[in-house]
Amino acid sequence: MPEPILRYYILFTNYEQGLALHALLDEHGLPNRIAPAPRCIQGKLSCGMSLLIEQADIDAVRLCIDEQKGEYYDIVPLIGQIQPHRDKYC
Repeated sequence: MPEPILRYYILFTNYEQGLALHALLDEHGLPNRIAPAPRCIQGKLSCGMSLLIEQADIDAVRLCIDEQKGEYYDIVPLIGQIQPHRDKYC
């Protein structure tokens, strides 16, 4: 079985913050993907949207967010949330 991969989830208090940060990161050529916020890290936030960032890109993403004053609630590292064989029936 492959080694679990560490990924980072950027959490938001509302989806408008998420879409704005997604556009900002895209504008700067930084890889990111809109994903559901895993319930184990979402806590009491009502916004279920997150941005998924790979470990190799997190430093550049943090720098861009700081320089551009992007809004977000938290950045949470989490191991092994994506299961490539989920929902495959053939």
